[in-house]
Amino acid sequence: MQHQDLCRPEIKASLIARINKLHPDSKGLWGKMNVSQMMAHCQAQLRVALGDEKVKQSLIGMLFGKLAKKKVLEAKPFSKNLPTAPSFIIRNNPEFEDAKNKLIGLITRFNADALTAEPHPFFGKMTVEEWSAGTWKHLDHHLKQFGA
Repeated sequence: MQHQDLCRPEIKASLIARINKLHPDSKGLWGKMNVSQMMAHCQAQLRVALGDEKVKQSLIGMLFGKLAKKKVLEAKPFSKNLPTAPSFIIRNNPEFEDAKNKLIGLITRFNADALTAEPHPFFGKMTVEEWSAGTWKHLDHHLKQFGA
């Protein structure tokens, strides 16, 4: 699996087209989230990348984040049913169209100039390329989870 550069307009358009294939009753192929929760979960990660939301780096992240970042940024797809950091678990049930529109808006905003200089809450300092590849891989993983 080749990482895609989420700063490129055609990559954003491809993700948005996949999001537009989702519908309120789309079922996950694995995991516990429903489709609206998945989109809200993806929003949370994008808000961190864009600096809209601050999440303090964890001690475990400080100790093991660099090593884990290399593993996450490998070309190999994410495994299914990986644990989610508590701050990124969506417990409510967001309204589908609202969740979809917010996710599309955040993807549209994603570009090199908009990314935070703050460290990732687990992986630490990240380059534009790392934010882009990691965010694309995360979105791709969850869209595949819901068949898009």
